[in-house]
Amino acid sequence: MELTKNEVKSLAKALGMIETRGLIGSVEAADAMLKAADVRLVKQEKADAALVTIYVEGDVGAVQAAVESGREAAARVGELIASHVIPHPDDGIKKLLQTEESKTSAKPSGNPAKGEAREKAAGKKATGNQQAVKE
Repeated sequence: MELTKNEVKSLAKALGMIETRGLIGSVEAADAMLKAADVRLVKQEKADAALVTIYVEGDVGAVQAAVESGREAAARVGELIASHVIPHPDDGIKKLLQTEESKTSAKPSGNPAKGEAREKAAGKKATGNQQAVKE
């Protein structure tokens, strides 16, 4: 998922980030951030099998409050790795977010034969599930 031009321009206020180990902590953090202040979820990024970073944007004060709430929530249910707020991020940061997301989405999936086998297996499972639902 690449950020649109409007999404990149909107990061001019403040950018807040929370990195967690595990999906549950990141979802809890995102929920707390969105409920705590008037911020917008920009994206969620998975660094590897365990690390997940949540990005939010909004006014500096709102982002600071949201990140603090998100930190507490993530620490309660999972493992908080890091958090940070960048007030008025430079255009280079905005471009970095676009570039990193583009690299991730363009990454090849590895062995094509394994990918085809997975697709066939997934298709069989989906067909079986669909039949069970229809009955």
